[in-house]
Amino acid sequence: MAEVMERLHQPAVVGEIIAGILLGPSLLHQVQVTEFTKGLAEIGAIFLLFTVGLEAEPRDLLEVGWVAGLVGTLGVIVPFVLGFGYIMVQSHHNSIEAIFVGAAMVATSVGITARVLADLGVLSTRAARVILAAAVLDDILGMIILAVVSSLSTASGINYVQLVVVTVEAVAFTAIVVAFGSRVVRRLERFVGALRTRNAAFVLSVIICLGFSLASVYIGMAAIIGAFLAGLAFASYSRTWALDAHAGPVSEFLTPFFFVLLGVMVDVTTLARRETLVMVAVVTVLAIAGKIIGCGLGSISLGTKDALRIGMGMVPRGEVGLIIASVGLTLHTISDTVYTVVLFMSLLTTLFAPPFLRIMLRPEPDLPAPPGGGAAASLR
Repeated sequence: MAEVMERLHQPAVVGEIIAGILLGPSLLHQVQVTEFTKGLAEIGAIFLLFTVGLEAEPRDLLEVGWVAGLVGTLGVIVPFVLGFGYIMVQSHHNSIEAIFVGAAMVATSVGITARVLADLGVLSTRAARVILAAAVLDDILGMIILAVVSSLSTASGINYVQLVVVTVEAVAFTAIVVAFGSRVVRRLERFVGALRTRNAAFVLSVIICLGFSLASVYIGMAAIIGAFLAGLAFASYSRTWALDAHAGPVSEFLTPFFFVLLGVMVDVTTLARRETLVMVAVVTVLAIAGKIIGCGLGSISLGTKDALRIGMGMVPRGEVGLIIASVGLTLHTISDTVYTVVLFMSLLTTLFAPPFLRIMLRPEPDLPAPPGGGAAASLR
């Protein structure tokens, strides 16, 4: 399916998700969601974001820091308000369900966008740097919202002290790695050079990548954020130690498991009711519009084209929306209808963004090539 999509000039990730839908329990019953398949999928996502981090530089992300901060903040507020407001005007849904839908519309799945950016070879562009930096902030804000909505379902209510501690830990961990990660790796250069193990630098980078992923989970963030930060720390030595050459094939093999499992988790039979179809359509449109408007406004200072690219790059919800939906269902605070709506909103935004992102990030052939040449340069 990935090959079919490539030949149709569409991102391979779309084909992988469709393959998961076809092979999943709702159609061909060939693949199930198990601990093993979930483990493969998560490792695939970790290696994807690690390789993306290897192609970024901390200083590049810091250069767009203030824009990324505005993009991440408005990209959270606008979709949440739209989702919450729509569910609240539906008479048969309560405020808790409205909060869950709003929360599911907040966090961006950077894995999908990162895959498209990597496939197009435009990770070094200004728009890509803003998207990646904003996605880190997005994950932190999404984590805080998820903690709040989860605590709304418990008898004890919101633990504000714990919420503040988790937030401080997440911000501090991200800031420390971005600011000092590459310096620590630089100090390891002599140590790595003295090792006799084959591909010692790559082995060390994988150990640190998995360690950072584990640390992210303990803090409360997604494991893929830790993997991305580990990639950032090694970015300056990626070519010197051939890390990209070694990590690339591993990522190419493991990453499709992540996107296929997103498709496997979809149950197409839940779309039997007309009311559900209408809600799915409306919530999906609001989710797309919320990110394009919110993130676009946050990056309008970069120009209309880059603002639209950034807005579209922040559209996919992917596994983040699915996690929030599953939390609500597990806690028995949202109905099966709302769960289905969030699930398909996550899927449709994931399928919607890559083709448009690919068109919007395509180099303009009629323009003369700028100094330095290349697709990435023409997209700055």
